Amino acid sequence: MKSVNIADLKNQLSRYLKEVKAGGEILIRDREAPIARIVPLAHGPHQDDELLTLAAKGKIHLGAGAIEDSFWRMPAPRVSPTILRRVLEEERDED
Repeated sequence: MKSVNIADLKNQLSRYLKEVKAGGEILIRDREAPIARIVPLAHGPHQDDELLTLAAKGKIHLGAGAIEDSFWRMPAPRVSPTILRRVLEEERDED
């Protein structure tokens, strides 16, 4: 892992980001003390560029790990069949 001081990172940010895009990791130091790490986003089989873009904008948070069993014991939301049918038909029409 490459290590860089904040001043060097600011001066050569594009170069370091290219290294991260290529799979590298950068350790950020403030007066030689480690403070942060820049790592590439993990592209899992179920993540696409649109989700990663939304996550980068702070619009969504990407999940990590399996859903806890307690989630499945929660009461399901009540949606009338009429509304559900309308939403599904609208979704199909968008394609």
